[in-house]
Amino acid sequence: MGRVAPVAPRPLLAGREALDHFQPLFCPRGVIVAGVSKHPGKFGLVAFHHLLRFAYQGDVFPVSRDGGEVLGKRTYGDVAEVPRNRADLVFVCTPSAVNVPLLRACHEAGVRAAFVASGGYSETGALGEAHQRELVETADELGLVLAGPNGQGLVSTSVSMCAQIVPPYPPPGPIAIVSQSGNICSSLLNYAVLSGVGVSKAISCGNAAQTTLADYLAYFAADPDTHVTLAYLEGVTDGRRFVDAARMHTRHKPLVVIKGGVASGGRRAALSHTGTIATDDPIFDGVCRQFGVVRADTVEHAFEWAATFATQPLPRGQRVAVLTTAGGWGVLAADACAAAGLDVTPLPAEVSARIDAMLPARWSRNNPVDLAGGETRDTIPEVIDLLAGHPGFDALIYLGLGIQASQAHAFRTGEFYPHFGLDRVAEFHERQDQRYAEAAREASERHAKPVLVATELVHTDRSYGNAGPMAVRQGGCICYASAHRAVGALRALVDYAEYRRSI
Repeated sequence: MGRVAPVAPRPLLAGREALDHFQPLFCPRGVIVAGVSKHPGKFGLVAFHHLLRFAYQGDVFPVSRDGGEVLGKRTYGDVAEVPRNRADLVFVCTPSAVNVPLLRACHEAGVRAAFVASGGYSETGALGEAHQRELVETADELGLVLAGPNGQGLVSTSVSMCAQIVPPYPPPGPIAIVSQSGNICSSLLNYAVLSGVGVSKAISCGNAAQTTLADYLAYFAADPDTHVTLAYLEGVTDGRRFVDAARMHTRHKPLVVIKGGVASGGRRAALSHTGTIATDDPIFDGVCRQFGVVRADTVEHAFEWAATFATQPLPRGQRVAVLTTAGGWGVLAADACAAAGLDVTPLPAEVSARIDAMLPARWSRNNPVDLAGGETRDTIPEVIDLLAGHPGFDALIYLGLGIQASQAHAFRTGEFYPHFGLDRVAEFHERQDQRYAEAAREASERHAKPVLVATELVHTDRSYGNAGPMAVRQGGCICYASAHRAVGALRALVDYAEYRRSI
């Protein structure tokens, strides 16, 4: 069979039109799960389980050709048995050969959107591409929003919907995720769980046969629950629609992108993965620069940058103050800022004089501000507020959080605890680190400037945690594992802020 000719580009929906179009996909009144099995290893049961496990707010209708009960719930032997107009979405886990008649039956039941997890379409070659075309033509004929095929699932935290064939389910929050890879979508959701910076909506768009990444970007640009969008892509089949959607998005909200298929091996993998031919990388990079799209090189950076956009104000410029409790961290942070093109400007005389009154003479007397271990119980919150509030700085990076809480853990887990006053000192240390984290958040809010906190102790053994990084998380922000990670996130903030000022 010959290669199927491409369909004409669809108009890009925006604003209220986009919100109404995607309502049945992301906020359905009910969900039909087609292809539910009694076997716990099958995708149909897993998707059904996740909808129940994470307390989806609508009705769930499991359809199983075998009938009977699954997870203690009655199943329907056929879609025709499902009550009409109770479900807006069907989650499809059935073989590709039966999916066209399945869509017709679902439409008769009142369904308005379909997520097709099934594979066997364009990613398998020409025959699969023909089947995919028939699926799209059927959805278009019926007026259905079609997501996938060959996708992993979707999440919508506003209705507690986890319609996925894998975990996790993230906390609610302001980040939207769209990914051409299901596994990368899962990775980003895992970072949301680990960091506590949550997600509004997420979708693994698979082959994106009808609804493309550009359509989701246009929707997230209008979605009031979304403050920043994070996208993974391996190729762009319609460059003009992507550019229009990206420009629409970045005029109002940040867009962070990771792109796979840059090298030749990655391009081959992308073609076999989703059937998408990767776009020329230098051209794609130029588009990102022109339209304010922030491009990340790793999954870790991408999520951290999106979380930074979600939790920090945009800086007015690129002048950075660095505050550290020990010298080496500050030196490396200053080097990282220089490499990133950020300005670690000299400390203003009036700021130096104020800090002189708080610390012994051994402090650094410059930016980075190295306290050199001379701080008292109130010094760090006062210096954080002083630096963040000064008009000569646009952002602050604070290093060294969690050291006192780490000492508290050493006391608590030793043979001498709680005697000899160790209990009292341990409690004090933990309270202080909590206080420093809260001071950073409050200073950012008070002065409308980014205040980024970094410590390797964010990776502390979860069996006890660390009061400092935990307090950053409880305050709704992300704690960076190193000064370099914080600097990278700040550079992303600066780049997007400059783009917004330019338009």
